[in-house]
Amino acid sequence: MEFLEELKWRGLVKDVTDEEGLKERFKTKVTAYCGIDPTADSLHIGHLQQILLMQRYQKAGHKVIALCGGATGTIGDPRPTTERKLITLEEVAHNVECIKGQVGKFVDFTDPEKGILLNNIDWLGKLTLLEFLRDYGKHFNIANMCAKDTIAKRLESGISFTEFTYTILQAADWLHLYQNYNCEIQFGGSDQWGNLVSGSDLIRKVCGSEAKVFGITSPLITKSDGSKFGKSEGGNIWLDPNKTTAYEFYQFWVNVSDTEIVHLLKRLSMKTPEEIMELEKSVQEEAHLRKAQIALAEELTLVVHGEEGLNKAKRITETLFKGNIMDLSADEIREGLKGAVNTVIEDNTNILDALVAANITKSKGEARKLIQQGAVTVNGEKISDIDFALTKEAAIDHDFTIVKKGKKKYFLFNF
Repeated sequence: MEFLEELKWRGLVKDVTDEEGLKERFKTKVTAYCGIDPTADSLHIGHLQQILLMQRYQKAGHKVIALCGGATGTIGDPRPTTERKLITLEEVAHNVECIKGQVGKFVDFTDPEKGILLNNIDWLGKLTLLEFLRDYGKHFNIANMCAKDTIAKRLESGISFTEFTYTILQAADWLHLYQNYNCEIQFGGSDQWGNLVSGSDLIRKVCGSEAKVFGITSPLITKSDGSKFGKSEGGNIWLDPNKTTAYEFYQFWVNVSDTEIVHLLKRLSMKTPEEIMELEKSVQEEAHLRKAQIALAEELTLVVHGEEGLNKAKRITETLFKGNIMDLSADEIREGLKGAVNTVIEDNTNILDALVAANITKSKGEARKLIQQGAVTVNGEKISDIDFALTKEAAIDHDFTIVKKGKKKYFLFNF
């Protein structure tokens, strides 16, 4: 399967400026770039598709440029609804440094012939206002700019000149990369189509019609209801281990629905089409085993959190659902139960009162019945005594106690 055909099979192609030309260009080594928006100090799983696309280009023998928007990040790509809040130059510079390490887990920057990481502050930061207007602005038609989706949606509610000119700056990036690095391809999410077209147009106007460049977008990852993928109830699933633990990251993928997992495997897994089709078969025939979800969870967690993080995530998962929670360390328990209901109680609190305080039961009578049925465990031990008390002395690390109701529902108590 040729490179472009595989990208299409994986659902990674939406719009292409010249599909036949690009198919032919892929037959020999070419340089392609993808921009990374440093508006936060960590990327999240919504960015994974494009980062992994860089890896795919490298595996296919092409050179990639990961471009951090140290300059454009201070302005922000126009949002469909409201103006972005500007962040400082210092914040953007900090974010760029944080993101470099995250991208480096996926993309090989050890050989400049395979990949390099650049920051557009290095050239856009030196651009004067007159140069911007004469060398770039002169090539853009206001009517055409206003017709682009992101800008058209904002014309009624209002858009600042700052955000209005963002597409010119991104086009200037591609022109710079084309002239200095022979970068012939820009790829990005489908929301970047207007910017890609602006860039290819600028290159032809400045360098002549013989300049051949190609823009290619991929559909944004969305859930089955059409909402943007990459969010959980608690917020983003980040690639920074300090923001999202290995266990949380692993569990996110394990809990992907059967209706979504196959298209996510195609887009985010580096497994071969044959391997993915085999996992698709398992979804159809033995969905309860969640082989596809576990395969994606293991693959992505290994890259983002390393072997130690993956092993810890699997150990916590196995113990919480099938083993004795006391086999875990205190830190692992905290990580595994980060989202559990947490209730503060006094030392020596009766178990019945504790169950009611945490809304595990609605009354002491219901709590008593639950205990008598053997459905309550405290720190891994089943409780049968209704006079049992939760004490700080017996707490894990003298800090917290775990109560489990039934087989899977955990609750934390702090003193």
